[in-house]
Amino acid sequence: MTSRERVLAAIDHRQPDRVPVDLGSTPSSGISAIAYTTLKNKTGRGRLPTLVYDVVQQLAQPDEQFLDLFRIDVLDIGRAFNDRPADWHDTALADGSPAKYPAWFHPRRNDDGSFTAVMKDGTEIARMPAGGTFFDQTFFPYLDGYPADYSGLGDAMGKVLWAALTCSPYDHIAEPDFWTQLRARALALRERSDRALMIGAGCNLFEWGTFLRRIDNFLADLIEDEANVARLLDALMERHLAFLEKLCAAVGDIADICRFGDDLGMDNGPFMRPETYRTLFKPRHAQLCAFVKKHSRMRPYLHSCGSIYELLPDLIGAGFEVLNPVQTSCRDMDPVRLKREFGRDITFWGGGCDTRAVLNRATPADVKKHVTERLKIFAPGGGFVFNTVHNILPEVPPENILAMFEALREFDGA
Repeated sequence: MTSRERVLAAIDHRQPDRVPVDLGSTPSSGISAIAYTTLKNKTGRGRLPTLVYDVVQQLAQPDEQFLDLFRIDVLDIGRAFNDRPADWHDTALADGSPAKYPAWFHPRRNDDGSFTAVMKDGTEIARMPAGGTFFDQTFFPYLDGYPADYSGLGDAMGKVLWAALTCSPYDHIAEPDFWTQLRARALALRERSDRALMIGAGCNLFEWGTFLRRIDNFLADLIEDEANVARLLDALMERHLAFLEKLCAAVGDIADICRFGDDLGMDNGPFMRPETYRTLFKPRHAQLCAFVKKHSRMRPYLHSCGSIYELLPDLIGAGFEVLNPVQTSCRDMDPVRLKREFGRDITFWGGGCDTRAVLNRATPADVKKHVTERLKIFAPGGGFVFNTVHNILPEVPPENILAMFEALREFDGA
């Protein structure tokens, strides 16, 4: 099988020739720039640049050498952009190691060693503390309440760090020929690679409520102010559907997977009752999935952290075909149970190695044992793409990353 055929077979719940693997096709399935740098040095590839393509989470874009080394089967279409040296400038990571930021990103360094991201109008939207490895949101446009109308919603969203400091390709979306560029670059990427192609769509609903109102306020609103929540969601849907129309026209016949995002879970359960999800979010998620399926050949993929076992029947019913990151350390997210109850209905893209307590803390031998156990659970019958549970963290030893991929090779008999 080609990598593309392997991934699509897994999504179709057919047994592929080997387990398909992801590293870096999304900002939730990647690797910290610090961990990537130590991995480069460990494998004798220290001269390769560390390109920090996701500046919020400080994630590296894996070089083609690592995609080949680890037999990665998926590519982010965003990597087709920012492909010239002039698109990057030098910086230093929290541990002092050299890296490169996108040319447009110049955070302000403060006297205490922290960094602040500032909009052109002076609004401070994000901060990373001294020694930190992640920017935190500091500006919430609707903190004091919902607006009377949503004519200014685009401007408000543009001051949220996830939009203002977005990853490629959307750091180019303001360019007048963006959609033409996106199609041309995606076509070129597909022609030179047989890997499956991922395009991020975002189209968050619950999360945009938390980004605009702040999470404590928005969670209260779900209970106390459902009417205003619904008004906001309707305004978001209008924008999301208009965006999806352009996205499907540009790459709907090129990309294989369309990634949506909405973190719906905590460690101990969903952020909301299933009844609230069914009332406010499921019909809108269903509309997004249906649009993509009608207007493209892309498969709808949902990134949602946390304990979402209680919501899985509804997420499947809404039309999502893939779930990431499969946070198995959370309540009710036991791998055996997930595979038994939902393995025929949704593809688990993740869950292959716990990043909270195993990949960063265990010995290489224990990592291999852990990964092999997960493969035995998730891989049979397809419906599985190997990935860690969210991103590989900065402190992960390179020996453990290598052990993880060695377990994969041994499982496949390679």
